[in-house]
Amino acid sequence: MYRILICDDERDIVSALKIYLTSDGYETLEAYDGAQALDLLEREEVQLVLMDIMMPNMDGITAMTELRKRSNVPVILITAKGEDNDKILGLNIGADDYITKPFNPVEVLARVRSQLRRYMQLGGGQARQTQLVIGNISLDDCTKQVTRDGEPVNLTPTEYDILKLLMSHPRQVFSPAEIYERVWHESPMGFENTVAVHIRHLREKIEITPAEPRYLKVVWGRGYKMEPSC
Repeated sequence: MYRILICDDERDIVSALKIYLTSDGYETLEAYDGAQALDLLEREEVQLVLMDIMMPNMDGITAMTELRKRSNVPVILITAKGEDNDKILGLNIGADDYITKPFNPVEVLARVRSQLRRYMQLGGGQARQTQLVIGNISLDDCTKQVTRDGEPVNLTPTEYDILKLLMSHPRQVFSPAEIYERVWHESPMGFENTVAVHIRHLREKIEITPAEPRYLKVVWGRGYKMEPSC
């Protein structure tokens, strides 16, 4: 069964698209801004994305730009009349197709089928690359194994999830609250110090000199990042 991510800040639109798609045998995931969509795509396997352009917090164009850095999953933009410039920009940065509001269910399903067929014929749906490498640190998300200089590193599940998050976004700074929300999947509610403890343990396991980390860096007042350059 193919899984489709629907991203639109208008919940009625999301609900309508979900009805169309599930009635045609697809499984759906829902997001209501670009940031939510990227977070879901980081954790879930999908075969197609329906993405609105105009959304709060993170718009569809920005989300598309980030998505194309890590995935070639087909994206169909959801546009409104009068958004021609944004539509063209979206297509130029990697969107595969678009539908215009108000849309016809028959057209939506036809475009979805067309993009999925093309994606699968080109080899989409195969297992995505599971290995992340930064310097001498390697993480294989298929086997859940982390190595340093080829030697296994024994991490707890939480330490593994934190490392995977940071290695998946090299140089991107995550605040303790952001790390907590993404790894524990709940509001930090004052538990950000928990992240600092796990970061310290993680450094002790992956860094040669934990007091002078080569990869897992702190950005004072902002958070943590994985730095690929040495």
